[in-house]
Amino acid sequence: MNRSVLKRWNAWVSSGLLACVLSVASAPAVAQLRVMPDFADLAEQVSPSVVNIRTLEKVAARQAPGAQIDPDMLEFFRRFGLPVPNVPRQQTPPRNHPQLPEDEQPRGVGSGFILSTDGVIMTNAHVVDGADEVIVTLTDKREFKAKIIGADKRSDVAVVKIEATGLPAVKIGDVSRLRVGEWVVAIGSPFGFENTVTAGIVSAKQRDTGDYLPFIQTDVAINPGNSGGPLINMRGEVIGINSQIYSRSGGSMGISFSIPMDEAVRVSEQLRTNGRVTRGRIGVQIDQVSKEVAESMGLGRTQGALVRAVEPGAPADKAGVEAGDIILKFDGKPVEKASDLPRMVGGTKPGNRSTLTIFRRGSTKDLSITVAEVEADKPVAKAETKPAKPKSSNAGQSLGLMVSEVTEAQKSELKIKGGVVVEAVADAAARAGVREGDVILQVGNTLVTDLKTFESALENSDKAKPVLLLVRRGNLAQLVVVRRTR
Repeated sequence: MNRSVLKRWNAWVSSGLLACVLSVASAPAVAQLRVMPDFADLAEQVSPSVVNIRTLEKVAARQAPGAQIDPDMLEFFRRFGLPVPNVPRQQTPPRNHPQLPEDEQPRGVGSGFILSTDGVIMTNAHVVDGADEVIVTLTDKREFKAKIIGADKRSDVAVVKIEATGLPAVKIGDVSRLRVGEWVVAIGSPFGFENTVTAGIVSAKQRDTGDYLPFIQTDVAINPGNSGGPLINMRGEVIGINSQIYSRSGGSMGISFSIPMDEAVRVSEQLRTNGRVTRGRIGVQIDQVSKEVAESMGLGRTQGALVRAVEPGAPADKAGVEAGDIILKFDGKPVEKASDLPRMVGGTKPGNRSTLTIFRRGSTKDLSITVAEVEADKPVAKAETKPAKPKSSNAGQSLGLMVSEVTEAQKSELKIKGGVVVEAVADAAARAGVREGDVILQVGNTLVTDLKTFESALENSDKAKPVLLLVRRGNLAQLVVVRRTR
């Protein structure tokens, strides 16, 4: 090999090796930048918009006969393990006692963030609930007395206002762009430590905890005092309000929940405009649709909300909704699970004309319904069913049932048109949860009006498959799958 060729060869090898070395050396750095971002700029950008919120309540000044121990002296005894002198304990008179002066006592500490430059602040409803006075502290240590514009306990969103201008307002992010695994940051006052920054990732979206709204679940360290503070994405935008934690100790255990900002903004706009939130209602009690129920009814897959009871005179009652119906759609939007329906209806303006798509006895049907406004919760009166004396039938013996006709009094009391009453229950029906006194309204997809239709429905059912019963108990209805006794 001549010198010129050798020189080119060495140059090619050297450049290739150098490129490989640079590639290998830079790969971990790029990966590290992607996995471990720097939150310093983000914290510096958003922190001025986060506030500390202290609440006070007025209590009657404490008075008690005899000497009182000075708080500093009491702390001295405790710190050094000395026995505390036996002095009569202070008595606290009832709140707002007419003859005693009132003192303002600390009630709680939370967080919030500035929505607008003129002093509108968002926080949690539970942070300001029951407070006689709300004190807002900014990062520059200025303190303001805040006015509560409105608070909504169902969504746990509150809006307060301070008299200030030129404040640094947050940017609102698009929750629909949020991805599981994305880095997020929380800023707040855990245990009173103001402007504490913690970080983590989004663990889940649309987390259903049984509350009115679906939550954003994260593993960000959230502790008492973080409530009402912002959850921030890597663009410095607020995408949630830190609201709840799952904990057995009272401190962070890596599971925290935040209210999605799109829902919170809708609530805050109503609070700022009207001081309260109006929500729609249709007057049904619902439950999840189990896999067994879906298969027995021929629904195809588990979906929708099972109607257990319909409030007399409510919009659903007027629209023709019946216990045992499965609501599949509301205004054309699919109801995937039972908890979807209250959110859809609640977000609908009262008075709006909507459409319910229901599944009843093997077929779908559209019902027109006028949404009403949510009012105070009413306890459901339980209608007691008394043992019936008319003729009975043992046609349900293979299920472990003895039934009888529904009396006219029971029809009037329960507001039903027919059915059969369970006089005795055993074996398969008992194991499925049927009880004495229950009223069977439906067998499979066949409506039960009397003993004859009940016997006919059982006779015509597939003996090799479980039997689906729509059972009324008091004011509630449920679907029960009973496996025949062989």
